[in-house]
Amino acid sequence: MPPALKALIAQIAGWLIAVLSTRTGWLPPEMHWVIAAQALGAMAVATSLRSAWWWLPIHLVFSPLLVTADRLGIPAHWYLVAFILLAVVFWTSFRTQVPLYLSNSATIAALLERLPANRDIRFLDIGSGTGSVLIALARHRPGSRFTGIETAPGPYLVSRLMARGIPNLHIERGDFFEPSWAGYDIVYAFLSPVPMAAVWAKAQRELKPGALLISNSFEIPGAMPDESIRGDGGRAGTLYVYRPGTGTHAKHPN
Repeated sequence: MPPALKALIAQIAGWLIAVLSTRTGWLPPEMHWVIAAQALGAMAVATSLRSAWWWLPIHLVFSPLLVTADRLGIPAHWYLVAFILLAVVFWTSFRTQVPLYLSNSATIAALLERLPANRDIRFLDIGSGTGSVLIALARHRPGSRFTGIETAPGPYLVSRLMARGIPNLHIERGDFFEPSWAGYDIVYAFLSPVPMAAVWAKAQRELKPGALLISNSFEIPGAMPDESIRGDGGRAGTLYVYRPGTGTHAKHPN
């Protein structure tokens, strides 16, 4: 079931639980009791639907925040502005379940050390965000070619502006699963656990022997990385390095 549909079902179910609880006299009719019942009910239904863990606090605070905003008398047009800003930044995150993550300086330094020192390469960042990784790498390695693909219009526009004047850097907007990855030496991904199986399948089909797939923070399910580069923040900063053409990545059961 799509995550957005799960969220809608959970919210509707939460309101049904709240209304039935007050109609049957199980809860007092005061608004704060209704809102509390709705929030807890929505969170419980989301849990039963096996929503991702980060949906649970969203369900818990969604209705209380709506009531609070209504009592503050915020003009309606500000909600539209907030929605547009969120859409520009996150775009299809509700479908792809890939939020906007920004790589830190420690990650960029680790990637620079991992780039081959004896030759120029072609590097692809799938879901390149604001382009912070690519801009830093391209400036340090002017002989190599760097490409980024970003879906959300907001981060894409920021990255295009920031990348002006860097001749070995190209950033495009679109679905990173559509173009071929065959010509790249390194593919870098900082996505989420959800698309990693599909990323791995595409890398195995298209990357040439010797090419690397580097995933920031998220391991590929069922595959053993050839190398793990521990960064700042423990597991959350780890780079998992895979060589798709080696055929040695199957994880063995304990």
